[in-house]
Amino acid sequence: MSNILVIAEVRGGTLKRSSLEAVTLAQELAGATGGKAIAVACGAGLDAAAAELAATGIAQVVAIDGPTFEHYSGDAWAAAIAEQAKAHGASGVVMTHTAMGKDLLPRVAARLEASVATDATKIVFEGGAFTVHKPVFAGKAVMTSKSRKPVFCGTVRPNNYAAASAGGAAAEIAKVAPPAGDLLAVVKEIVASSSDRTPLQEARVIVSGGRGLKEAEHFKLIEDLAAAFGPGVAAVGASRAVVDAGWRPHREQVGQTGKVVSPPLYIAVGISGAIQHLAGMRTAGTIVAINKDADAPIFKVADYGIVGDAFEVVPALTAAIAAVVASK
Repeated sequence: MSNILVIAEVRGGTLKRSSLEAVTLAQELAGATGGKAIAVACGAGLDAAAAELAATGIAQVVAIDGPTFEHYSGDAWAAAIAEQAKAHGASGVVMTHTAMGKDLLPRVAARLEASVATDATKIVFEGGAFTVHKPVFAGKAVMTSKSRKPVFCGTVRPNNYAAASAGGAAAEIAKVAPPAGDLLAVVKEIVASSSDRTPLQEARVIVSGGRGLKEAEHFKLIEDLAAAFGPGVAAVGASRAVVDAGWRPHREQVGQTGKVVSPPLYIAVGISGAIQHLAGMRTAGTIVAINKDADAPIFKVADYGIVGDAFEVVPALTAAIAAVVASK
């Protein structure tokens, strides 16, 4: 029997939705190992987030809560989490592949002398070992690898597991004070984005635009289509060519040199389908391509394709989706 530790990401006192997906993964792994799934969160003012985690059916929640942990500190948080992993006999530590996950989990793995795998789309425990499925070669293939270490650490790409929901009795919440010691680095200030848009990697739907839109002003078509799905559902993405041209900010770029996303629905408008873009979105659940060039490479990976003028197709699609959403 071995326990599974899941690191929950809390920002501004709010639990990130993608962390609930990691909870689902941890529960699946714990079921396979015969152990318990235990959630650990670091920060200050974690009461609400801890209560939300406790309601998911997880075995236990550990909140490392204190003023010194108000802002993220990779070394300090990794030390505290590694200590909890040892204390609970965890053979596996998982979290989502976010900006924090990419920085934090390898630090935890180093302290535990564990194997580490990042950006997995699936992690299972079989044959007495953790097995990782991960896209490689710009998403053209999927690599399967097994951990040979006593402890395994892994990050999973958002939108590959269902988010854990509330149900059943609430788990025990253990509140732990951050350990004393030198934080090495202290974050003095975080300048939050003024945008209230849905984060690209957490969106259930992504509508991306490319050079086929001809100019920056035409991206309103993309914004309107994303908005038609309702608040908090869809996000706007862009191709590298569009970002390089200065039409859209880099935070919206999807691709090998931008963000790698895996939403249930991805809509590509006026995007030809260069390999570097496909590397960032080809693992999406359903891909819809809209392009007037019937030979565009994007159609090779699309589940549904519309050959037509985006300036005619997108407004009609926007109206149809808005009507469906309004009827619900």
